Amino acid sequence: MTGLELRVPSRCLPVPPAHGLGSSSQSTNGGGGAISISKAINTQEAPVKEKHARRIILGTHHEKGAFTFWSYAIGLPLPSSSILSWKFCHVLHKVLRDGHPNVLHDCQRYRSNIQEIGDLWGHLHDRYGQLVNVYTKLLLTKISFHLKHPQFPAGLEVTDEVLEKAAGTDVNNIFQLTVEMFDYMDCELKLSESVFRQLNTAIAVSQMSSGQCRLAPLIQVIQDCSHLYHYTVKLLFKLHSCLPADTLQGHRDRFHEQFHSLRNFFRRASDMLYFKRLIQIPRLPEGPPNFLRASALAEHIKPVVVIPEEAPEDEEPENLIEISTGPPAGEPMVVADLFDQTFGPPNGSVKDDRDLQIESLKREVEMLRSELEKIKLEAQRYISQLKSQVNALEGELEEQRKQKQKALVDNEQLRHELAQLRAAQLEGERSQGLREEAERKASATEARYNKLKEKHSELVHVHAELLRKNADTAKQLTVTQQSQEEVARVKEQLAFQVEQVKRESELKLEEQSDQLEKLKRELEAKAGELAHVQEALSHTQQSELELSSRLDTLSVEKDALSGAVRQREADLLAAQTLVRETEAALNREQQRSSREQGELQGRLAEKESQEQGLRQRLLDEQFAVLQGAAAEAAGILQDAVSKLDDPLHLRCTSSPDYLVSRAQEALDAVSALEEGHAQYLTSLADASTLVAALTRFSHLAADTIVNGGATSHLAPTDPADRLIDTCRECGARALELMGQLQDRQALRHMQASLLRTSLQGILQLGQELKPKSLDVRQEELGAMVDKEMATTSAAIEDAVRRIEVTAAKSPLLSPRILNSCTDLMKAIRLLVMTSTSLQKEIVESGRGAATQQEFYAKNSRWTEGLISASKAVGWGATQLVEAADKVVLHMGKYEELIVCSHEIAASTAQLVAASKVKADKHSPHLSRLQECSRTVNERAANVVASTKSGQEQIEDRDTMDFSGLSLIKLKKQEMETQVRVLELEKTLEAERMRLGELRKQHYALAGTSGSPGEEEASQPSAAPRSVITKKPPLAQKPSVAPRQDHQLDKKDGIYPAQLVNY
Repeated sequence: MTGLELRVPSRCLPVPPAHGLGSSSQSTNGGGGAISISKAINTQEAPVKEKHARRIILGTHHEKGAFTFWSYAIGLPLPSSSILSWKFCHVLHKVLRDGHPNVLHDCQRYRSNIQEIGDLWGHLHDRYGQLVNVYTKLLLTKISFHLKHPQFPAGLEVTDEVLEKAAGTDVNNIFQLTVEMFDYMDCELKLSESVFRQLNTAIAVSQMSSGQCRLAPLIQVIQDCSHLYHYTVKLLFKLHSCLPADTLQGHRDRFHEQFHSLRNFFRRASDMLYFKRLIQIPRLPEGPPNFLRASALAEHIKPVVVIPEEAPEDEEPENLIEISTGPPAGEPMVVADLFDQTFGPPNGSVKDDRDLQIESLKREVEMLRSELEKIKLEAQRYISQLKSQVNALEGELEEQRKQKQKALVDNEQLRHELAQLRAAQLEGERSQGLREEAERKASATEARYNKLKEKHSELVHVHAELLRKNADTAKQLTVTQQSQEEVARVKEQLAFQVEQVKRESELKLEEQSDQLEKLKRELEAKAGELAHVQEALSHTQQSELELSSRLDTLSVEKDALSGAVRQREADLLAAQTLVRETEAALNREQQRSSREQGELQGRLAEKESQEQGLRQRLLDEQFAVLQGAAAEAAGILQDAVSKLDDPLHLRCTSSPDYLVSRAQEALDAVSALEEGHAQYLTSLADASTLVAALTRFSHLAADTIVNGGATSHLAPTDPADRLIDTCRECGARALELMGQLQDRQALRHMQASLLRTSLQGILQLGQELKPKSLDVRQEELGAMVDKEMATTSAAIEDAVRRIEVTAAKSPLLSPRILNSCTDLMKAIRLLVMTSTSLQKEIVESGRGAATQQEFYAKNSRWTEGLISASKAVGWGATQLVEAADKVVLHMGKYEELIVCSHEIAASTAQLVAASKVKADKHSPHLSRLQECSRTVNERAANVVASTKSGQEQIEDRDTMDFSGLSLIKLKKQEMETQVRVLELEKTLEAERMRLGELRKQHYALAGTSGSPGEEEASQPSAAPRSVITKKPPLAQKPSVAPRQDHQLDKKDGIYPAQLVNY
């Protein structure tokens, strides 16, 4: 709202009511708003005047909404006139774009009314009616879009960061937002095409009121389209980085159609004279961006629409009486003279001296108003020049953004290469998996072979068992044969015995026959001998029967033995058959097992060859990954070394402390690199550790080299030259090391000890360049803190006493200034007391069993910062008192009080920050210290305000008297004043540059104070090197740590240099 008020001429702002009037500002604004609405929205075929629209917009900001606008607009006879509806849509579009943010919600409540007007004129065959139909669709789309996406204001002007935040990281949200912006753009382009379709291009329609009435809303359309085109390009590039190109083919086709339509629209509009004096239309490129190439985003230039500042319109003021046809129906009569309206007309027609004086004053006011208008015109021209400069700076900003986009594209390429390396590593892991699978298959084959081997051994065992059984059977057969032979022998013996018995029997028979003959011959002689012979014969027959029975038994036994032999022979035949079958099965199994064994051995040999190939491929891929990482590291190191000779790098600075930390981490990275190298030589199939160590080392070494060069920019000449040479030597050795890592032969003999020597040299030089201004003995820090805090308290007490004495001695000085200075001194004293209490609490809580001096020695950096902050507070208080004394003696300036107040506020913030570093966040002393800091800031602001008030009072006394000057003298003084203004502006610019150089020198001295060269130049040779052991007088400003980057003001000539970490 403030920006709108600054662009509006002073006569357009609401005039406060005079004393004695009873009407409120709300009623005045309501009446003025009604007049502006009635003049802006009428049935005349002419464009809406800018001043009427501006007053309506100011009214929305005044009442924070569009209630008054809609209360009058809802009563307009829109269905009766298409021109009235067209101008209503134009004014509503301007109110949506430039009005108060609450206008959007108020218009949402009247959405149905807008839609009804559009539908009504859409069904009628009226030229303006068709335009109204298209325009209402655009307005409804605009309201819906901005209500759904409140991050985008109705003016569609947001930064790229807000666009990224609104789009988010979800691809679906980005896709939907792009579609909605396409719909938004279609509505805008459809309105422009409808307007151009109704215009006759054969004549200069842009110079006719009817043509201007149609063309006027296209100014807002051009502003909307420029932003929508830029946002859709950004979103489409982001979509193409997340989704495949085929998925976004429809988006690209739709964008190409809109691009060509928008380019034709801008070209036709820029050729019309009506737009040339009202808007500066950007030119789009010849072809649409190539979204398939990510680097094309860097070539995209955001189209910028510039609205030139209009000259103030010399028309009648708003509160004049309509004299043409009388006031329209429904509008109140406006009285010309507000004095007559309030107090009534004067008595009689004779004017007294007061009336004449009033008229002369009115004429002077009118003359001064014309002079003011001329001054405003000059200011407007100056503003136009500044805007042109701003446009040039925006062009430079766009160029910087293009460079940033190129850097992002390079980053994307590096990321793509890293993805390829990771894919190669994944391929190696996949080949490793295949090798493990082959090993598993080989192990399974080996297990199967072991099973077959066990089965073979089992078959061999069975065969051996069968052979043993065959041997047993053969043995049994032999035994049987032996038994058969024995039986045969027994049979032969029995037969022999039988033959013998037969022979014996025959012999005996013969003998018996002989005896019988003898007996027969003796029968007669010996009868007794016959009976005896018969008995002997009966005995012989019995023995013969026994022998025959024994023979039968032996024959039975022989038959049994023959059956057993036959059974044994059958078993033997069966066993022999089984043995033959077993031998055949064993031979077949041996052949099959030998055949399978041969196949398995062939497959195993093939697997081993494949595994050998995969192992070799894995080694090659690992070495290729190592080569790629080494080449990338060499590029990073080469870029870092080139920064040492880059003139743009001269403005980059760094501290020795940061350089030491970077060099130390680089040394640790060298050790990790050696470990990774040893591990890689042990196992050539795994280069991940070496690649990770190499990546970390390259970035840390490059960071060390770049920071070494940046540190040398603030160092004395000799140490700076030695540091630059050491950095170059370190870069050369690092590049040589990268070359060794890319060679298979030199890889095994890599030595990083030379690189460690260079980094140690950088580390040593960084240690030498560390600030030594606070190089006191650590055991003296504790006493130094107490001493400085006591000195600061004493200085502040003395400052409070002096300011009270000053207030008593100088009653002419503004009491408000003295009171504010006294309050500020008291607040500073309370702050120092609270800081002392918090400091004691920090020491007691943090020192543990150590002494106070040991705690200060352990935290020397914090102690030095606390001492510097306390010095700064005391110095600021003393300077404020001295400035007040000078002002009292009319020897100083009020500006010195303001500057001292600002310095006290900054020193207080430094003291609070130094105390807050070690304090507990729940400490009550810390809370009181922060409260005291806020009090000091408020009191310092009171000093500034009271000082400025005193200045204004003094300046008000010196009023300018132009009564005795003629027109020529006034013109001469005006020219002299302009010359004085130019001289003061030049002096101001020079002083700002000088202030910037002073601040840069101050920051440099504060960052590198205490170096040997500077101390010898600033101190006598007999003085000690320590600055803190000899406190400077409070009249001199101590060395304060430099402000942060966000506290630097570009108007002061200070531009913070950013150091890029590689």
